[in-house]
Amino acid sequence: MGRPVTPKLSPDRIVREALALIDQGGLEHLTTRRLAESLGVKGPSIYNHFPTMDAVADAVVDSLLDTVDTSVFEHATWREALPLWARDYWKVLHQHPGIVPLLARGPATRKAQLRVADAFYGSLVRGGWSPKSATEVAIAVRNFISGSALGSYSGGFSQPAEFYTEDYPNLADAYRLPERQAKIDAASFERGLSCLLDGLLLQYAIEVASIVRRPPEFSAVNGA
Repeated sequence: MGRPVTPKLSPDRIVREALALIDQGGLEHLTTRRLAESLGVKGPSIYNHFPTMDAVADAVVDSLLDTVDTSVFEHATWREALPLWARDYWKVLHQHPGIVPLLARGPATRKAQLRVADAFYGSLVRGGWSPKSATEVAIAVRNFISGSALGSYSGGFSQPAEFYTEDYPNLADAYRLPERQAKIDAASFERGLSCLLDGLLLQYAIEVASIVRRPPEFSAVNGA
């Protein structure tokens, strides 16, 4: 019987295994030793494809963000595109929260993250936001999505009912939250997104769409 054939090492396979490690224990779980073991190779083999472990992590982020559809910003107004893109983005991050801390450091040279930022920011500016406001809006929305995906608050109420009843009477039913975690997480994100969009539309009306016009009598008097 011949030896088992080790699957050929490739950048795609390295990225898949790296993502699995990050999903298991976060970015700190991605080490050369663990990755090499999961691939069934020696550590130096990885560096024939990536110069550093940071480059591997960047490739993981790019592979995930490449699945987020940004084309909606090309065919719709920012008001129409934002919630569609935000849901898609949140879904990816919610499934892989281990990459969120890396996203929080900014895009660096990660091409997919830069494409997302470029598409969203460009949509805002084309829609009438000033560059300064567009920057603030884009970061605020990104922070909301990332924070919402980072963990499950509802899943943290892990104690039995009696733990809450005596000292935290307003949380008497909190023990029920973990069993409905997925539904609550999604509903909470939708509520937050709705509130955020409502606030942005109000700010947009004040800052961008509400142009101060001179009253008609002023124009007539001044011959304008």
